[in-house]
Amino acid sequence: MNPRIVSRLLLPLALLFAPHALRAQTPGVSPNPQTGLSQGLLVQGAKPLDVPSEWKQLVGIYGNGKDLKIILENEGQLFWRSAGGSSDWHASWAENKSLLVSQGKGAGNLLFYAEQLPNGSVVKLSSGKLMFSRIDAGSDPSRFFHITPVRPLDQLRAEALAAKPPQEQRNFREADLVELTTLDNSIHLDIRYARTNNFLSTPVYTQARAFMQRPAAEALVRVSRKLQPLGYGLLIHDAYRPWYVTKIFWDATPPKDHQFVANPREGSKHNRGCAVDLTLYDLATGKPVEMPGLYDEMSPRSYPNFPGGTSLQRWHRDLLRRAMESEGFAVNESEWWHFDYKDWKSYGLLNVPFEHLGKPEATAAH
Repeated sequence: MNPRIVSRLLLPLALLFAPHALRAQTPGVSPNPQTGLSQGLLVQGAKPLDVPSEWKQLVGIYGNGKDLKIILENEGQLFWRSAGGSSDWHASWAENKSLLVSQGKGAGNLLFYAEQLPNGSVVKLSSGKLMFSRIDAGSDPSRFFHITPVRPLDQLRAEALAAKPPQEQRNFREADLVELTTLDNSIHLDIRYARTNNFLSTPVYTQARAFMQRPAAEALVRVSRKLQPLGYGLLIHDAYRPWYVTKIFWDATPPKDHQFVANPREGSKHNRGCAVDLTLYDLATGKPVEMPGLYDEMSPRSYPNFPGGTSLQRWHRDLLRRAMESEGFAVNESEWWHFDYKDWKSYGLLNVPFEHLGKPEATAAH
């Protein structure tokens, strides 16, 4: 099934489960006297322990056409959750790659046998006449959502570069885009749209760079400095996006999926230099931390309140959100990685290619 269609169908699923999410967290910790940060505002609950890799390859969303299940980990235990259910069932993962679900007193147990991909991700759970297939992107970050563009990308790029952004009848602040890595060298980049591992499977950006309007960029640096004493840095996937790229995304995407890309007639907050897609990385290892879902995944795992995944994955996702919100960013309602800066309405749409940024006259061109 098309993952974008799955996302639309499963929106009520995340809303049903949200009230039950993280219901057994530990109380907040005390402020750190060495940094002066009130870590109790950022770190809510002791950092959970990691879980075996096999568990992480199992947790996810499964369906059989009629029923939907989430397998998640919380406080060192696996749980099996039904859409609309009032409680979780305990689950245990056996060495023979099977899942035992305990349905409660007098209800008996269900024993599922798992089928796995070579990378270890569980793709199917079967128990007698019951079978649930995985409907999310799995645990392998090399798997990413992609589409077949409506028309050749070279043709769409030429048309987009020749087009002009819509005229806006408002007075805006003067644009002042700054490169994030020049403000804080601990901010790292993973610009997917400059490579092939994006939903169009081809580079769209001419350079792997990240810019934001100066107030937003300085707020992001403050977020970075709050997180560093906790052992984390910021990894940027996308920030300022020229308007012509938004037009490419729209024109390349089938009309039935247009709800998942910004309409170039209105532009996006990325075009205004006030949106950023990002995650956390571990300062000690340099590796990205694991989140409940993958970047740019079009499924309920992308919702910022999705209750699945592991305790540690949710802890990292919620830490990122609290840190960003503490400096004036708001999370997108369907993407845990996407944050908009509070002053985005103060800036107009920009259409300056990356290779032109840095020149004094560049950001004056709308």
